Amino acid sequence: MNHQTIKDLPLSERPYEKCEKYGTNSLSDAELLAVILKSGTREESSVELARRILALPRRKPGLSGLYTLRIQDLKRIPGIGNVKAIQILCTLELARRLSVASVPKPKQFTLPGEIAAYYFPKIGYESVEHFLAAFLDTKCHLICDEILFKGSISSCPANPRELFSKALLCDASYVIVLHNHPSGDPAPSEEDLWITKKLHAAGNLLGIPLLDHIVIGDHRYISFKEEGYLPEK
Repeated sequence: MNHQTIKDLPLSERPYEKCEKYGTNSLSDAELLAVILKSGTREESSVELARRILALPRRKPGLSGLYTLRIQDLKRIPGIGNVKAIQILCTLELARRLSVASVPKPKQFTLPGEIAAYYFPKIGYESVEHFLAAFLDTKCHLICDEILFKGSISSCPANPRELFSKALLCDASYVIVLHNHPSGDPAPSEEDLWITKKLHAAGNLLGIPLLDHIVIGDHRYISFKEEGYLPEK
């Protein structure tokens, strides 16, 4: 099979020329990625190579699936070496940081939807579970937050001692915890229910109530407070 190079493509399909004439919005995901790659191989144009990269994540093909890839995953594709793999991952990290910076911090951490939207760019794309705690003052303003644990793809252990030690150190009045489900389905597991009960009991004992536990999936979330697993403040 004969593969086309960028120069063999019609002018309207060449990423650089297309971008210059019509703007970045005119480029497909593969074409945008091809611009980052700069070149393909003898057998494939950069656009064809980009399409193969986008198809690489089996569970979640496409742009969002790229966040689950590591350098060694990318290097399995002929034509992708260390330099190109690092360029791709750094571009993704830059995009993630821009996304984090663009989401406004809620004035008060009282609405689960706003809280989930704020933290999605931080943990929503991760390929393993990240357990994050947000520590709040008496008016539910954010004092600080911290990722406390990183688990396997199926579980993420949470230690009440670690969580509430940090809450006491920052003089928090309330705590909200969040974690991601790499599967994309935010439905809580039995382990999620168990640890929430454990954290809720510990918080009540110490006088630092657990206001909510939010599970983040693929642009979806489940709030234990909204679902009735936790009492109202």
